[in-house]
Amino acid sequence: MIAAALLSETSLWLGSALFLPLLLAALWQAPWVELFSDFRRQHLLFGTVLALFLLWLVRRDFASGLSFHFIGMTAVTLLLDWPLAVLSAFAAQLGLAVLGRQDWSALGVNAVLLILIPVLVTEACARWVERRQPRNLFVYIFFSGFFPAALIALLVLLAGLGVLLVDGIYQMPPWLDDFAGFMWLIMFPEAFINGTVVTALVVYYPEWLETFNRTRYLQAPWKEEDKEGGNDGEGR
Repeated sequence: MIAAALLSETSLWLGSALFLPLLLAALWQAPWVELFSDFRRQHLLFGTVLALFLLWLVRRDFASGLSFHFIGMTAVTLLLDWPLAVLSAFAAQLGLAVLGRQDWSALGVNAVLLILIPVLVTEACARWVERRQPRNLFVYIFFSGFFPAALIALLVLLAGLGVLLVDGIYQMPPWLDDFAGFMWLIMFPEAFINGTVVTALVVYYPEWLETFNRTRYLQAPWKEEDKEGGNDGEGR
């Protein structure tokens, strides 16, 4: 998360311009009828907003105006699907702004970093897995949970650093040459947290995951003797 004081006016306006179309698309594509008629979905949505708010509230604030915290949007996108994931994350972001833990003018830039990039990456990985239609459950857990979360942490970090470099307002630290080593310290915890949450949901509450194909991943595997027995039974 980046404070508004570290960003130029161009970056602030550009961040809002990039995130606004995604927010409008989420409002348009959100399943409002199902949401209002399904109390389970409402509880999941409100619980996700609270979980994201608390996750983003637990962070390390630096005197320079930068903040570090986990993102968690991979699990949220798989849980709610992308329209509700965008809306829930934006609601959590508004809660932080109300408490004064985020600058109102920097909502757009931080939304691009914390919402737009994570949702797009997670959705792209989930659709790639769905096109391949694997029957191995661990393929879904790894390529929809662990891998995109690690990739998101890397891309968000590089995007935030790129914005600061372009604006030239923030004084870069002298240890920037060792940046590659620190990236692993950020990518692995993000992947572990999201992957663990996705794994727990798959094991205990697979019906909660909107992007999870229970028919394909959880059906009992066929055995050759079962097929032969079924054919014999039909012959009788």
